[in-house]
Amino acid sequence: MRINSGSRCCMSPLHRTSPYRSISVTPNCKPFLPRYAPSLSLILVRSQTSGSEGFASPNVPSSSSAIDFLTLCHRLKTTKRKGWVNHGIKGAESIADHMYRMALMSLIASDLPGLCRERCIKIALVHDIAEAIVGDITPSDGVPKAEKSRMEEEALNKMCEVLGGGMRADEIKELWAEYENNSSLEANVVKDFDKVEMILQALEYEMGKFQTELGKSWAAEIISRRKSLTAKRLS
Repeated sequence: MRINSGSRCCMSPLHRTSPYRSISVTPNCKPFLPRYAPSLSLILVRSQTSGSEGFASPNVPSSSSAIDFLTLCHRLKTTKRKGWVNHGIKGAESIADHMYRMALMSLIASDLPGLCRERCIKIALVHDIAEAIVGDITPSDGVPKAEKSRMEEEALNKMCEVLGGGMRADEIKELWAEYENNSSLEANVVKDFDKVEMILQALEYEMGKFQTELGKSWAAEIISRRKSLTAKRLS
């Protein structure tokens, strides 16, 4: 994609730097992670740059570090949001489900003066990433806010060590801290999306509980009245 010099780009120089090099491909290797993808063949990609292997550089993690990090992040797909579990929701959404829809909200959001939607997407994708280690800590767990933040920051640092450190890890830390400290317009917007996504999910769970059209219609009426009351309070 070509970017005109006169246009504004909210991506950092890191992300405008191309890491690509001349590469050779070794086909017909044994499948990678055969337990999960038995039909796939592993393609080994090695850099032809003298003295280096893979894409290891200060800009990007090595292949080994990247896969270790992504494997750790798999827990975000399997860890259910505890608030819904505590409310007896069967098949509750995962942490990754929640973050993904927040990222979509950021993608389709209206343009606001000074807002970088791309940065909102990034913040949405990392704001709960530390929960891959600490899990979903809710108010019902009785953990003080400061302690929760400390635990998550410690977990985040461990995850960035798994990633191998470097500029990508530093960016993740920066995005997470920006959200945690609510220190930018993008963080403000994503914090709102965090609440909006939860409300939307609650509505979907509410509607999913009803088995008849009569029940659904009555629930819809209640929701309509709730919206009217909210509109009156805001006016």
